Amino acid sequence: MTDYGHDLLFGSFITPGNAAPERVVGLAQLSEQAGLDLATFQDHPYQPSFLDTWTLLSYVAARTERITLAPNVANLPLRPPAVLARSVASLDLLSGGRVELGLGSGAFWDAIEAMGGRRLTPGQGVDALREAIAVIRALWDTSERARVDLPGEYWPLAGAKRGPAPAHPVGIWVGAYKPRMLRLTGQHADGWLPSLGYLSSMQDLDDANARIDDAAAAAGRDPRAVRRLLNVGGRLSARRSTDLLTGPPEQWVEQLAVLALEHGTSAFIATGDDPTLLTVLGQEIAPAVRELVAAERGGAGTAPAAVVAGEA
Repeated sequence: MTDYGHDLLFGSFITPGNAAPERVVGLAQLSEQAGLDLATFQDHPYQPSFLDTWTLLSYVAARTERITLAPNVANLPLRPPAVLARSVASLDLLSGGRVELGLGSGAFWDAIEAMGGRRLTPGQGVDALREAIAVIRALWDTSERARVDLPGEYWPLAGAKRGPAPAHPVGIWVGAYKPRMLRLTGQHADGWLPSLGYLSSMQDLDDANARIDDAAAAAGRDPRAVRRLLNVGGRLSARRSTDLLTGPPEQWVEQLAVLALEHGTSAFIATGDDPTLLTVLGQEIAPAVRELVAAERGGAGTAPAAVVAGEA
């Protein structure tokens, strides 16, 4: 049983399609109105049917007041980290501290290369991401007056000026699945942001958490410093199902509570662009999950049922 004790967050994972931009913005506004904590967007700059994610985040920030915004996850090969650092800090300042940074090493390399990005092997992608995190953190650190010199193969800095500093300590949440990326997450990141659909079982989730924990401890970090987030698919239905997150709201509540209490997840980001699901998630499911998890953490209440029989 693993519970890292973080406060629970709930959010939306919105497809940034450009055929109906007002609907995309409307889903983010609905997320805020429903009481969700996060609105996040895919980032695929090579996809012509999508709005540019950073432009979209900036526009949505101006059309909302409370909700936190993040790319899920930013495509590093097409967003140089020094420029990305300034973009994130600027939007965080403009929005009053409502930005977090999901960050990925890249995928779909043919499309990335077609847009002028450098094709990398998986190992190179890990190294480039490690360098990028160092670049971003260095440019955000305005407590030092010296300019930034960071030698590197992928993202070197040579006398770069620092700043601006974000309005709040922006978290860097890494999308990771393979062992080296998971170790990097434990060593350097503030959060782990995978999609449940890419994990074959709850054991995969537990094994990945263990890799992150081991890497964090080896680096002298408390494993609890790494928040565990999760993109989750599913649907609401009137009848209970043996499938994960397919059933009535009370089934969602029980299963999300198990993911929090037994599998370490503290942020649940719903995929699928379903306005009904987002509304029910924010208004009904999230408060009930928070109540159930708080009761269990306090030693009261009845433990929720397993996520899927035999897997929890």
